[in-house]
Parts: sequence; structure tokens; C-alpha cells
Amino acid sequence: MSDALNYLLKARPDALGHYFAFLKDAGSHLDPKTRNLISVITKVHAQTERGFRQYLGRALREGCSSMEVLDALLMAFPALGLAKIIWAVDIILDMNIPGFAPEALTSPGQWHDVMANAAVKDGEVTRTECDGRGLFVYREKKAYLVYDSRCPHQNTDIPELALKGGTLTCPKHQWEFNAKSGDCIKKGNSPLKRLDSKVVKGRLLAFW
Repeated sequence: MSDALNYLLKARPDALGHYFAFLKDAGSHLDPKTRNLISVITKVHAQTERGFRQYLGRALREGCSSMEVLDALLMAFPALGLAKIIWAVDIILDMNIPGFAPEALTSPGQWHDVMANAAVKDGEVTRTECDGRGLFVYREKKAYLVYDSRCPHQNTDIPELALKGGTLTCPKHQWEFNAKSGDCIKKGNSPLKRLDSKVVKGRLLAFW
């Protein structure tokens, strides 16, 4: 939500509250994936880049696949037209989201060899790169939690320098996360995306 909308919501909650209540109620019979895909399309129609990035992130968090997002844009071609779809895809490419890479679109998910499990110290969080994807790994004894390094707000790739103790702070809008649980603890309300993981013969593997 923009700073202006935040301001109006605080200054005139009596007026703006009705608007947001209407939006919430209007989608109450839709599943979260469908509701967010529709929001993505409306942001593309209005060519609101900030809103598009935000709702694209929400759609992906709700379980939408990259192909579902692309299909939604193409199905809306009669309303959007080619120019706006290209505008949206240019933004997606600029965001460099791993799931939209051509090889990711044409092949099913697979297990990736992240690192030697012994390289992650017990009780600590480590950032690493694997096959073009940034990851944060937390180890607690024999349990390993692997998180995508991208902030769920607008898919900003959170760097290693953003890790202070057990807290991650996204450099773009200062969302803060508990790097051990993945929970968002300040500003936002969406957790880091956790990836399935396992240890096989001394190697930590993650699935995407």
C-alpha cells in the first residue's frame, strides 16, 4: 500500500475503511490464489509497478506457480493487450525470480545439492548460493531449515550483510525476519519461503 493510502487511512478511517471493507468482502468467496491473481491483473491493467510487484509476491506466496501467473496474464489478453503484458513480463524479468527462469518453467522441481551439512554450525544461520538461488540455512542439532533469500514483500534478494545475529532485515523496505523460524517480526506479516530439505550422505539438499 502506498504512503498516500496509509495517510488517508489514518486521517479518514471513516471514509477509507468502507473502501477496504468492500474490497475484502468482494473477494470473500474466492480462494487466495485466485483473488491474488485477479489483483495482479488489475495492477497490470493500471500499470502500477509497485502494486504489481507486491501482488505478484502475494500470489506466489499463496502457492501460485510461475506458469499460473503467466497463464493469468495471457488469459486477460482481451482486456490488457500485448503491450501491458510485455510491460508486466519486463518487470518479472527485472525481479529475477528463480521460478520464472526458462529452465524452471520447462522442468519439474528437483532436489539441489546445497552444501555439506557439516558446514552449517549448530545454532547458527548461514547464507549461501545454490544454482542461482540465494538461501539462508538454519541448523538446530540435526534439524536444518532452508529459506529462500527473497523478501516476500517485493522479492528483493536479501544479502548476507542483512543478517545480524538471528535477524534478517530486507534493505529495500526494512521488513525484519527471524532467520531461525522465517517469521516476519517487523513491518510486514508474511514469512520467508521455506523450502523442503533433507540430508543425504553428508550433503544438505533443498527442493524447488
